[in-house]
Amino acid sequence: MSTKNNKKLIRWGIIGCGDVTEVKSGPAFNKTEGFELKAVMRRDEAKVKDYAKRHGVDKYYTDADALIHDEEVDAVYIATPPDSHLNYALKVAEANKPCCIEKPMAPSYAESLQITEAFKKHNTPLFVAYYRRSLPRFVQVKKWLEAGEIGTVRHINWHLSQPASPTDLSKNYNWRTDSRVAPGGYFDDLASHGLDLFTYYLGDIENAKGISLNQQGLYDAKDAVCASWLHKGGVTGMGVWNFGIESMDRVEIFGNQGKIIFSVFEERAVQLFKEGKMTEELSIDHPKHVQFPHVENIQKQLFGDGYLHPSPGETAVHTSWVMDSIHGVMI
Repeated sequence: MSTKNNKKLIRWGIIGCGDVTEVKSGPAFNKTEGFELKAVMRRDEAKVKDYAKRHGVDKYYTDADALIHDEEVDAVYIATPPDSHLNYALKVAEANKPCCIEKPMAPSYAESLQITEAFKKHNTPLFVAYYRRSLPRFVQVKKWLEAGEIGTVRHINWHLSQPASPTDLSKNYNWRTDSRVAPGGYFDDLASHGLDLFTYYLGDIENAKGISLNQQGLYDAKDAVCASWLHKGGVTGMGVWNFGIESMDRVEIFGNQGKIIFSVFEERAVQLFKEGKMTEELSIDHPKHVQFPHVENIQKQLFGDGYLHPSPGETAVHTSWVMDSIHGVMI
């Protein structure tokens, strides 16, 4: 941490300035008070130079080690595909710099555990970009649950499906469907968001089982998953994720006095039902830079006011365990 105009300043470097960093996350590191985006890294020199110019970033690198060890970089955001997270994260931990990693933390629970243990060893803060824990729309659902609006929660159900995309049908390369990077295909990239959010709402999951397979043969990763799980508090859960049928994104949380309906990805209102009737419907827009509240919460913790971020490494590694458990029987 440095100072600028007698104010605390944390200078960030980004490893992997691809699509997710253009609008969703990257600008938030410049717009958050006390943060500055100081350096970016990408292996393609022309692309990283262009990114730095467009976003007003002082430094750019094609070598991740150079960025990690830059004395003007205080913290690092890793925004590369999941199969590279372990390599970069261990280097950031060894450099003793706070780190935020894109989700999922790694392709497996074992690698996620290695990452969290490395940061624990150095007593260095680790965050994972499960940013829905910080978004007002999803925080509203948590408020309803904590206020007992639907009574005692009994069950949660999520159906997420999408038809095959033009990229899928063309069979052009996509790391999200490369089994070496994401064994579960789109499930790894998308389902992790919701499952992480459910543990935020309902507590850790103690048992999870699933079946995953490839129904379409368009790529080598899985394209269909179904699962059931049990939260430690006794709430049951079921999920279906299929990436070869019509689109649907619907979560229902059932209590003994009502239910809550919302979507993890679709732009729709959150709805509260009691005695079979909708009693409240709230449309809460996401900010332009959707990770902005997540990054602001990182600032709150790093600036030492006692605040604890809702998405630290410890909760994300649990999500990785749930994901591995649900992969279950791979056909």
